[in-house]
Amino acid sequence: MCILLSFGAMLQPKLILSFFFLCFALVVSAQYTIQPKPIGESTSLVFTQEQIFDIRAHTHGMSFGYTKAQINTWYKTTYTYFDLGSLRNSREHSQNFKFFNQGIFRESSKAFVYGKKNSLYALRAGIGKRRSFSEKARKKNVIVGLNYEYGVTLGLLKPYYLKLTRFIDGGAEQQISVEKYSEENRDLFLDETLIFGGAEFRHGLSELKLRPGVHGKIGMNFAWGNVDRMIKAIEVGIMGDIFLSSVPIMVEGPNRPYFLNLYLTVQLGKRT
Repeated sequence: MCILLSFGAMLQPKLILSFFFLCFALVVSAQYTIQPKPIGESTSLVFTQEQIFDIRAHTHGMSFGYTKAQINTWYKTTYTYFDLGSLRNSREHSQNFKFFNQGIFRESSKAFVYGKKNSLYALRAGIGKRRSFSEKARKKNVIVGLNYEYGVTLGLLKPYYLKLTRFIDGGAEQQISVEKYSEENRDLFLDETLIFGGAEFRHGLSELKLRPGVHGKIGMNFAWGNVDRMIKAIEVGIMGDIFLSSVPIMVEGPNRPYFLNLYLTVQLGKRT
């Protein structure tokens, strides 16, 4: 997984876009060249529905999802899905200076991302289709399929808080102050020598802002035991989120309105 994420991070946007359009062409052609003959499909199905939970790692974060699917034939499945996860700017790098506060409330510093002013979370919902490649899929232990999804994305932008060291009345005595970025504290917020660490996740939850957008995904699915009740599968592919405006994650850009990712998904579920 680490190799996949590192490789994806080095890809240039043009190469990712080229891969996306190539996969899209495969989906279109699959409707004509891959789809097998539907003779007797619906009468011999063992299961008709799927419920799947998945965890996905991609080049700009990760997500957790739920899928409810309708098995139409041995070769075609349609589904709806929801997932929630994080999206990071490519310039985000976590660090920790391992400071220790000797005050009344003794604590060690936590990791933080330098120059970050907002965290972005994405709630996605949409529909998708999955097609198997072989007309003998029902007899195989490992089923290879091509799937694609599209839908809406609701971005949740949360202010990023740091614990900053401030000197009381300009003297030598210090105090820890929990603050988000503003133009007034810019010099303090960007001074690494005065950053004690990242603040707790709860800070900023009441200040969420919405960023609407759309998303799409295309990938290869590898499932084990298509006639088993339990679902065990992995999926690899490319996904993208596009928002209506640029998303201000970092104090100093670039902040873009789109995120293109390679991803790896592990799926577990059941058929009924």
